[in-house]
Amino acid sequence: MRILGVASATAALALGVAGNALACNIRDFSAVASCDDNGKGIITVTDTDASGVEATVSVYLESNGADARMVGSETVKGTKKGAVVTFSEDWAPNATYRVRIEAGKIVNEDISPQLTTPSDACKTTESPSPSASETPKPSETPSSPASSGTPSENPSESESSAAPATPGDNAPSPAAGSSNLAETGANSNTPMIAGIAGALVLVGGGAVFFGMRRRGASKSS
Repeated sequence: MRILGVASATAALALGVAGNALACNIRDFSAVASCDDNGKGIITVTDTDASGVEATVSVYLESNGADARMVGSETVKGTKKGAVVTFSEDWAPNATYRVRIEAGKIVNEDISPQLTTPSDACKTTESPSPSASETPKPSETPSSPASSGTPSENPSESESSAAPATPGDNAPSPAAGSSNLAETGANSNTPMIAGIAGALVLVGGGAVFFGMRRRGASKSS
Protein backbone atom coordinates (compact mmCIF):
# COMPACT_ATOMS: atom_id res chain seq x y z
CA MET A 1 0.00 0.00 0.00
CA ARG A 2 2.78 2.39 0.83
CA ILE A 3 4.41 1.69 -2.51
CA LEU A 4 1.16 2.38 -4.35
CA GLY A 5 0.77 5.66 -2.50
CA VAL A 6 4.24 6.81 -3.48
CA ALA A 7 3.61 5.86 -7.11
CA SER A 8 0.30 7.75 -7.19
CA ALA A 9 1.91 10.86 -5.72
CA THR A 10 4.71 10.70 -8.24
CA ALA A 11 2.22 10.38 -11.11
CA ALA A 12 0.15 13.30 -9.86
CA LEU A 13 3.25 15.43 -9.52
CA ALA A 14 4.32 14.56 -13.05
CA LEU A 15 0.87 15.38 -14.43
CA GLY A 16 0.89 18.67 -12.56
CA VAL A 17 4.28 19.62 -13.96
CA ALA A 18 3.13 18.65 -17.45
CA GLY A 19 -0.04 20.64 -17.06
CA ASN A 20 1.87 23.70 -15.95
CA ALA A 21 4.21 23.30 -18.88
CA LEU A 22 1.30 23.29 -21.36
CA ALA A 23 -0.61 26.13 -19.66
CA CYS A 24 -0.61 29.66 -21.13
CA ASN A 25 2.26 31.72 -19.76
CA ILE A 26 3.50 35.29 -20.22
CA ARG A 27 6.76 33.83 -21.44
CA ASP A 28 4.89 32.51 -24.49
CA PHE A 29 4.53 36.05 -25.78
CA SER A 30 7.12 38.30 -27.45
CA ALA A 31 6.94 41.66 -29.26
CA VAL A 32 9.17 43.37 -31.80
CA ALA A 33 9.07 46.63 -33.80
CA SER A 34 10.08 46.48 -37.46
CA CYS A 35 9.26 47.77 -40.95
CA ASP A 36 7.07 46.09 -43.54
CA ASP A 37 7.86 45.67 -47.23
CA ASN A 38 6.58 49.17 -47.97
CA GLY A 39 8.84 50.75 -45.36
CA LYS A 40 6.03 51.45 -42.89
CA GLY A 41 6.38 50.76 -39.16
CA ILE A 42 4.70 47.76 -37.57
CA ILE A 43 4.66 46.09 -34.14
CA THR A 44 4.43 42.30 -34.20
CA VAL A 45 3.40 40.15 -31.23
CA THR A 46 3.99 36.38 -31.37
CA ASP A 47 2.09 33.83 -29.20
CA THR A 48 3.76 30.40 -28.87
CA ASP A 49 1.22 29.02 -26.35
CA ALA A 50 0.79 25.39 -27.47
CA SER A 51 -2.44 25.05 -25.47
CA GLY A 52 -4.17 27.49 -27.81
CA VAL A 53 -5.75 29.65 -25.12
CA GLU A 54 -7.29 32.76 -26.65
CA ALA A 55 -5.48 35.87 -25.46
CA THR A 56 -6.08 39.60 -25.94
CA VAL A 57 -3.03 41.63 -26.89
CA SER A 58 -3.11 45.41 -26.27
CA VAL A 59 -0.30 47.79 -27.25
CA TYR A 60 0.24 51.25 -25.70
CA LEU A 61 2.73 53.99 -26.51
CA GLU A 62 4.57 55.06 -23.35
CA SER A 63 5.62 58.60 -22.49
CA ASN A 64 7.36 59.47 -19.20
CA GLY A 65 6.29 56.15 -17.65
CA ALA A 66 2.58 56.54 -18.55
CA ASP A 67 0.33 55.49 -21.41
CA ALA A 68 0.31 58.25 -24.06
CA ARG A 69 -2.17 56.48 -26.35
CA MET A 70 -3.42 53.04 -27.28
CA VAL A 71 -2.08 51.67 -30.55
CA GLY A 72 -4.59 48.84 -30.84
CA SER A 73 -5.97 45.61 -29.39
CA GLU A 74 -6.24 42.19 -31.08
CA THR A 75 -7.04 38.60 -30.04
CA VAL A 76 -4.81 35.65 -30.84
CA LYS A 77 -4.74 31.89 -30.26
CA GLY A 78 -1.25 30.59 -29.75
CA THR A 79 0.32 27.64 -31.55
CA LYS A 80 3.48 25.69 -30.99
CA LYS A 81 4.99 27.29 -34.10
CA GLY A 82 3.75 30.70 -33.05
CA ALA A 83 0.68 32.75 -33.95
CA VAL A 84 1.34 36.34 -35.02
CA VAL A 85 -0.71 39.51 -34.62
CA THR A 86 0.48 42.75 -36.26
CA PHE A 87 -0.22 46.41 -35.45
CA SER A 88 0.45 49.21 -37.94
CA GLU A 89 2.36 51.93 -36.11
CA ASP A 90 4.52 54.74 -37.44
CA TRP A 91 6.88 54.41 -34.55
CA ALA A 92 9.69 56.84 -33.78
CA PRO A 93 13.24 55.70 -33.08
CA ASN A 94 13.95 54.61 -29.50
CA ALA A 95 10.27 54.84 -28.52
CA THR A 96 8.84 52.68 -25.71
CA TYR A 97 5.66 50.55 -25.94
CA ARG A 98 3.81 48.56 -23.31
CA VAL A 99 2.33 45.24 -24.46
CA ARG A 100 -0.47 43.88 -22.23
CA ILE A 101 -1.52 40.20 -22.37
CA GLU A 102 -4.88 39.00 -20.99
CA ALA A 103 -5.68 35.27 -21.28
CA GLY A 104 -8.75 34.55 -19.13
CA LYS A 105 -7.71 33.99 -15.50
CA ILE A 106 -4.38 32.52 -16.48
CA VAL A 107 -2.39 35.54 -17.66
CA ASN A 108 -3.01 39.23 -17.00
CA GLU A 109 0.27 41.11 -17.21
CA ASP A 110 2.69 43.02 -19.43
CA ILE A 111 5.47 41.58 -21.51
CA SER A 112 8.69 42.34 -19.69
CA PRO A 113 10.84 44.18 -20.51
CA GLN A 114 8.84 46.77 -22.40
CA LEU A 115 9.29 47.06 -26.15
CA THR A 116 11.86 49.60 -27.37
CA THR A 117 11.92 50.50 -31.07
CA PRO A 118 15.13 50.54 -33.16
CA SER A 119 17.28 53.65 -33.33
CA ASP A 120 16.67 54.01 -37.09
CA ALA A 121 13.23 54.95 -38.37
CA CYS A 122 11.55 53.21 -41.29
CA LYS A 123 12.16 54.61 -44.74
CA THR A 124 9.02 54.61 -46.83
CA THR A 125 9.64 53.21 -50.28
CA GLU A 126 7.83 55.44 -52.72
CA SER A 127 7.19 54.46 -56.30
CA PRO A 128 9.98 55.90 -58.44
CA SER A 129 9.01 59.02 -60.31
CA PRO A 130 9.51 58.90 -64.04
CA SER A 131 12.92 60.13 -65.11
CA ALA A 132 13.48 62.92 -67.56
CA SER A 133 13.88 60.39 -70.37
CA GLU A 134 10.59 58.69 -69.45
CA THR A 135 8.63 61.91 -69.17
CA PRO A 136 6.51 62.47 -72.24
CA LYS A 137 7.76 65.49 -74.16
CA PRO A 138 7.27 66.92 -77.64
CA SER A 139 9.16 65.01 -80.26
CA GLU A 140 12.32 66.68 -81.49
CA THR A 141 11.49 65.58 -85.05
CA PRO A 142 8.65 67.73 -86.45
CA SER A 143 5.63 65.74 -87.58
CA SER A 144 5.28 67.89 -90.69
CA PRO A 145 8.18 68.60 -93.08
CA ALA A 146 10.20 71.63 -92.11
CA SER A 147 10.26 74.62 -94.42
CA SER A 148 14.07 74.59 -94.63
CA GLY A 149 15.55 71.94 -96.91
CA THR A 150 12.37 69.86 -97.05
CA PRO A 151 10.25 69.68 -100.23
CA SER A 152 6.81 71.22 -99.93
CA GLU A 153 3.85 68.88 -99.66
CA ASN A 154 2.22 70.64 -102.68
CA PRO A 155 4.35 69.91 -105.79
CA SER A 156 2.52 72.51 -107.88
CA GLU A 157 3.31 75.27 -105.41
CA SER A 158 6.94 74.17 -105.25
CA GLU A 159 7.28 74.09 -109.03
CA SER A 160 5.58 77.45 -109.44
CA SER A 161 7.83 79.04 -106.88
CA ALA A 162 10.98 77.46 -108.36
CA ALA A 163 10.19 78.16 -112.06
CA PRO A 164 11.51 81.45 -113.51
CA ALA A 165 8.91 84.15 -113.73
CA THR A 166 7.55 84.72 -117.26
CA PRO A 167 7.09 88.28 -118.48
CA GLY A 168 3.71 89.66 -117.53
CA ASP A 169 1.26 91.50 -119.69
CA ASN A 170 2.22 94.81 -118.07
CA ALA A 171 5.90 94.54 -119.09
CA PRO A 172 6.26 94.34 -122.93
CA SER A 173 9.18 92.31 -124.10
CA PRO A 174 11.79 93.65 -126.52
CA ALA A 175 10.47 91.30 -129.20
CA ALA A 176 7.05 92.89 -129.02
CA GLY A 177 8.56 96.35 -129.43
CA SER A 178 10.53 95.35 -132.52
CA SER A 179 7.41 93.81 -134.04
CA ASN A 180 5.50 97.08 -133.67
CA LEU A 181 8.31 99.02 -135.31
CA ALA A 182 8.34 96.63 -138.22
CA GLU A 183 4.64 97.02 -138.72
CA THR A 184 5.00 100.84 -138.73
CA GLY A 185 7.44 100.78 -141.65
CA ALA A 186 6.06 97.95 -143.76
CA ASN A 187 2.32 97.91 -143.41
CA SER A 188 1.64 101.65 -142.79
CA ASN A 189 -0.36 103.84 -145.38
CA THR A 190 1.98 106.79 -144.97
CA PRO A 191 3.79 106.43 -148.40
CA MET A 192 0.50 106.34 -150.27
CA ILE A 193 -0.82 109.41 -148.48
CA ALA A 194 2.43 111.23 -149.14
CA GLY A 195 2.21 110.39 -152.84
CA ILE A 196 -1.35 111.67 -153.14
CA ALA A 197 -0.41 114.85 -151.34
CA GLY A 198 2.51 115.41 -153.72
CA ALA A 199 0.27 114.87 -156.73
CA LEU A 200 -2.24 117.34 -155.41
CA VAL A 201 0.53 119.89 -154.93
CA LEU A 202 1.69 119.41 -158.49
CA VAL A 203 -1.85 119.67 -159.86
CA GLY A 204 -2.48 122.80 -157.80
CA GLY A 205 0.77 124.37 -158.96
CA GLY A 206 0.01 123.59 -162.60
CA ALA A 207 -3.46 125.07 -162.26
CA VAL A 208 -2.04 128.25 -160.79
CA PHE A 209 0.57 128.46 -163.54
CA PHE A 210 -1.90 128.02 -166.37
CA GLY A 211 -4.31 130.44 -164.74
CA MET A 212 -1.66 133.12 -164.55
CA ARG A 213 -0.70 132.64 -168.21
CA ARG A 214 -4.31 132.82 -169.28
CA ARG A 215 -4.81 136.00 -167.30
CA GLY A 216 -1.68 137.53 -168.88
CA ALA A 217 -2.83 136.63 -172.37
CA SER A 218 -6.22 138.21 -171.84
CA LYS A 219 -4.65 141.48 -170.69
CA SER A 220 -2.32 141.71 -173.67
CA SER A 221 -5.15 141.34 -176.16
